[in-house]
Amino acid sequence: MNAVARRLEEQLQARSAVVGVIGLGYVGLPLAVAFCRAGFRVIGVDADRRRLDGLSRGDSPVEDVSSLALGECLAGGRLRVTDSPASLGEADAIIICVPTPLSKSKEPDISHIVAAGDAVARVLRDGQLVVLESTTYPGTTEEILLPRFSGPARAVGEHFFLAFSPERVDPGNTTHTLRSIPKVVGGVTPSCKALAQTLYAQVVERVVPVSSPRAAEMVKLFENVFRSVNIALVNELAILCRRLGLSVWEIIGAAATKPFGFMPFSPGPGIGGHCLPSDPHYLAWKARLAGYEARFIAFADEINGGMPRYVVELAADALNARERSVKGSRILALGVAYKAGVGDVRDSPALDIIEALSDKGARVDYVDPHVPEVAAGRLALKSLAWEDAALGDYDLVIVLTAHPEFDARRLVSEARLVLDTRNLTGLLGPHEHVIRL
Repeated sequence: MNAVARRLEEQLQARSAVVGVIGLGYVGLPLAVAFCRAGFRVIGVDADRRRLDGLSRGDSPVEDVSSLALGECLAGGRLRVTDSPASLGEADAIIICVPTPLSKSKEPDISHIVAAGDAVARVLRDGQLVVLESTTYPGTTEEILLPRFSGPARAVGEHFFLAFSPERVDPGNTTHTLRSIPKVVGGVTPSCKALAQTLYAQVVERVVPVSSPRAAEMVKLFENVFRSVNIALVNELAILCRRLGLSVWEIIGAAATKPFGFMPFSPGPGIGGHCLPSDPHYLAWKARLAGYEARFIAFADEINGGMPRYVVELAADALNARERSVKGSRILALGVAYKAGVGDVRDSPALDIIEALSDKGARVDYVDPHVPEVAAGRLALKSLAWEDAALGDYDLVIVLTAHPEFDARRLVSEARLVLDTRNLTGLLGPHEHVIRL
């Protein structure tokens, strides 16, 4: 480690370094606040002017950061939010947390990483550490960012430092938090890796070094492919169990008693959020470039992507069994967020289900305490309040997200017909008017 690296290491350990965070969403904002609370001065950069206005007022847009915690960071002067990447010239460590969506053809869209990399390149100076956290395909850090930062008089590991550390945020999870979730780190050089370890050691309990940025990038993709494939397996099991007259929830519960060799996953109406619908395709795309077809990823995507259609079929069958058609029926959807306890509707299967039911002629309302309004295709809807929703007025109530606020006993006692895709009513025993996935 040369003198430039040692100086930065001392600043990180003393927490006198300035940390810059690009992207203040579900990943970047909790990270920015964590560094603030650890004593660092933080510069947060985001291109969304509306988000910045809210942040400047102390209004947190994500569930994992309270407005109180955000306000304390702003009031103490340790957090400054701006739309100007030029301010990152002041930072000693810069962390990139920008979105990595898919194109319409399900290929990686790394335009946000490219834009962030170009912005950092314009202000990069000797002694800075840059870490990419955005989920991406193996090779991105070294193939996309490294050439932008390097030059005849600027060598990685000597003048500046570059690493990849995948985000592992689970929004709404109060058991496994940013601090308690181990942080994987891969650096372009040993000095890059050591400095990234020192940076994250200030805010997380354990840092796990790997051999390279490519290895760290692969770790994140493998984690999400593991989840996607196993969710697809249990979704297919749910369909099979219904054909065989079995309860998939009973089968999962009994199998989960095995103390080794089994990990329970739950079926549902489909996958959503900022990771699972997109991340496996980054690996599948990279595999195709290497001349290999990742078949498990494709099969999992096919099964998970078909679950919204399956739920619509179940809804139609449930109504038909009671001599009702979907057309003209009043249907209430409980939950439009992709998971419980959050307001994130990115790629939520609930939106596809609501849109499909509406296209078939149903009149659809929804309740979600975390999503006051939502667009589902051509529909623009506003949430009803759970306590005010007249459950008995609907021909069918569908549980799409099992938010803790939803009272299963009230649901079972008041609704005429329930389609439960999340096992919300599972602990209450069987009911003739409750149909479970």
